[in-house]
Amino acid sequence: MSDYQRVLADLPDDWKTAKIEDLGSVVSGGTPSREITNYWGGTIPWVTPGEVTTLKEKTLRLTHESITNEGLRQSGANLLPAGSLLVTTRASLGYCAINSVPVTTNQGFKSIVFRQSSNPDFYYYWTRKACSELKRRASGTTFLEISGSDFKQIKFPVPPSAEQRKIAQILDTLNTQIQKTEALIGKLEKIKEGLLHDLLTRGIDQNGQLRPTPEQAPELYRESALGLIPKEWKVRELEDVASVERGQFTHRPRNDPKFYGGPYPFIQTGDIARSRGKLVSLYSQTLSSRGLTASKKFPAGTIAVTIAANIADSAILAIPMYFPDSIVGIIPSEGVSTRFIELCIRRAKQHLDARAPQSAQKNINLQDLRPLKIPFPGQSEQQQIAEAYESIAQRIARETHCLTKLSSQKTGLMDDLLTGRVRVTPLLKDAV
Repeated sequence: MSDYQRVLADLPDDWKTAKIEDLGSVVSGGTPSREITNYWGGTIPWVTPGEVTTLKEKTLRLTHESITNEGLRQSGANLLPAGSLLVTTRASLGYCAINSVPVTTNQGFKSIVFRQSSNPDFYYYWTRKACSELKRRASGTTFLEISGSDFKQIKFPVPPSAEQRKIAQILDTLNTQIQKTEALIGKLEKIKEGLLHDLLTRGIDQNGQLRPTPEQAPELYRESALGLIPKEWKVRELEDVASVERGQFTHRPRNDPKFYGGPYPFIQTGDIARSRGKLVSLYSQTLSSRGLTASKKFPAGTIAVTIAANIADSAILAIPMYFPDSIVGIIPSEGVSTRFIELCIRRAKQHLDARAPQSAQKNINLQDLRPLKIPFPGQSEQQQIAEAYESIAQRIARETHCLTKLSSQKTGLMDDLLTGRVRVTPLLKDAV
């Protein structure tokens, strides 16, 4: 018995099961000839699996391509009514969407046109749970595909209609919360990107606000090696306001017990890339006492900057750490804001990346970093700039944490509700 069959066997006693072909009609897709231009560019939407696998919501509203009535007649494509369940059954198996308008698909789909007693929204969620069964039944050497006859024979649960609707409604509500949170995070990320530019070119005035732009108040700015900057600011080289030292690790046998596996955190470029400007406290490797003799310790608060592969990724050490010579440690001088310097380096990432030779192994060196010119306001303004940036970064972190919780909640609810482990019947009684 497969895992999927065990799930079906554990459904509530008052839930039935039925083959897909008993729940509705299974409709295949097709592709009109690309060589005949009058088959394409018509008014009939035509869907490919890629549009469904990347879809962030349940409903498919727009397609990249369309076909004509002649293209429909001269191909294996079929017109699907709105409310059908489009299921990918070739290569990427089990992705699905519900079309809001009549559409056609290519041959990478087996779509279900449900009878009125079946709720497409409920089966949208169930189909994702049935992926393992689709893969078990699929075959192929170049890519996996499930045949129409095998697809029709897969069994789905059949809860009472009212229960199907309620389960879908609960999961839809949670999905909407997730989508809104994702959209908010995306909006905040764009605001953060624009704010970084404004903070490092306009700064914060005595009222705690961004200065007016140079166009609005040209008298507040002056020309510099970095372009227009506030009159009060200086331009300094990085080595003048911070210690810039390369990491070191001369002995590199992988997993050598003489050098690795001890209690000392050893970070690498991938750890910095994953942290992206945040405090980094996670590490992929540790050193033994023997390994310390081949490496160099950097204190908490050091800005770690990658100089190989991914150029100028940066993060701030939350704890003392060791790292190899593909990472540079930058320790700001007393009275200089660590976060402010990290923001300057992050903004210079594109410039630093352009200095790296365009070879298989891109890299820069200390001679690229040490003379890096940065805008340099007074200590108080540096701190205000850092705090303004941290404020939006922390809000994004809170929303991201919320998104993680919602996604986890959705996973648990889907498992509980779709299998009947948690029943919605009390909610249905309350609604009467």
